[in-house]
Amino acid sequence: MAAVDDPEPGDLARTLYGQRPRVEETRFVLDASISQLPAVTLVLGGARSGKSAYAEALIGHAVEAIYLATATADDDEMRERVRLHQSRRGSAWTTIEEPLDLASTLVRATASGRPVLVDCLTLWLSNLMGEDRAVEAETEQLIATLPRLAAPVVFVANEVGLGIVPATPLGRAFRDAAGRLNQAVARAADRVVFVAAGLPLVLKELRA
Repeated sequence: MAAVDDPEPGDLARTLYGQRPRVEETRFVLDASISQLPAVTLVLGGARSGKSAYAEALIGHAVEAIYLATATADDDEMRERVRLHQSRRGSAWTTIEEPLDLASTLVRATASGRPVLVDCLTLWLSNLMGEDRAVEAETEQLIATLPRLAAPVVFVANEVGLGIVPATPLGRAFRDAAGRLNQAVARAADRVVFVAAGLPLVLKELRA
């Protein structure tokens, strides 16, 4: 499964998306090697910002990497979304589907030494809320796991707090929880990048 990015506030289980990735999502060409990846990277952005393609380019298409997909494909439209994302990534990636148990899956996935792209945290959050999981406890478990990972991990997440205030209590709860999750991961990350209109802006960079 591919990540199907950009859920809007309050979308907890199934979100409708457009048919094709936008042009700006295919234009990132990065010359950094995999050895230059920090332990934890967080890539933030709004809807159709190009954040997923940027995160993929950080790892590179020539590197054997793991794609940890948190999305679920519940209908034909979502399955077509998955197919489009998979075709963009190419065959060098191994896909793991895990909508809920992110921390333990990351430990197992990084044991191979291969970098992992998690796309995305926001859909993981929506899955947790949909299953009435304890979001704060799950977040704490994820953060506690990060120092133990045996390979670099790149997280993708939606920045949902820049738009209008959601009209429903559920939507507002989702927006607030997403903001808290993003802050927690950003504090633990070595690098944080915000992508807007296809353009990356580095917000945080810890250098050795």
